[in-house]
Amino acid sequence: MRSLNFDFRNDPGVYNIPDQYMFGPAFLVNPVAEQLYTGKNAAAGKTTRNVYLPASARWYDFYTGKLYKGGQTIAAAAPLNTLPLYVKAGSIVPMGPVMQYATENSGDKIELRIYPGANGRFEYYEDENDNYNYEKGKYATFILNYNDKEKQLTISDTRGSFPGMLKRHTFNIVLVNNEHGSNVAAGKTDKSVTYFGKALTVKL
Repeated sequence: MRSLNFDFRNDPGVYNIPDQYMFGPAFLVNPVAEQLYTGKNAAAGKTTRNVYLPASARWYDFYTGKLYKGGQTIAAAAPLNTLPLYVKAGSIVPMGPVMQYATENSGDKIELRIYPGANGRFEYYEDENDNYNYEKGKYATFILNYNDKEKQLTISDTRGSFPGMLKRHTFNIVLVNNEHGSNVAAGKTDKSVTYFGKALTVKL
């Protein structure tokens, strides 16, 4: 969690915003701290909150996929069951299945959401999940890079290893576009690739 001042220090629009923050490099989170009402009681309270979208990027509404230009304040829908959430263009967001505990699913199949509009980079990290062996170097990483102009994703060689690590990953790639790839449900796959730890390039 980071104040917007850290990521957007050259944007005066973020200087006096105390209640919006970045979660990781991709997500702009906008908590609702006022009592909001819907339905019959809507007249008694708010159903939206003002959200400032930093100027140096474009932003996708996570729930609808709608793309917004940065540098503006919008009235974001904020019903009782929705936290206004936006994703920076150029983000690469791996999404796995719902799990109740860390080792419930092997993670061999991942939905890889790409939010076009800028180049993107993501470092994918894995370890054993249930011990501290990562402190002894027992972990693995690889780099995902998205070239927006070429509509191309490259995946680097895997570096490192640990006992029981997966020999392959299946990435179901979703190029977000309006409602395509929005919200929490799995999106329609644009391209599926199998990664065996060796560098590969995917044209989208």
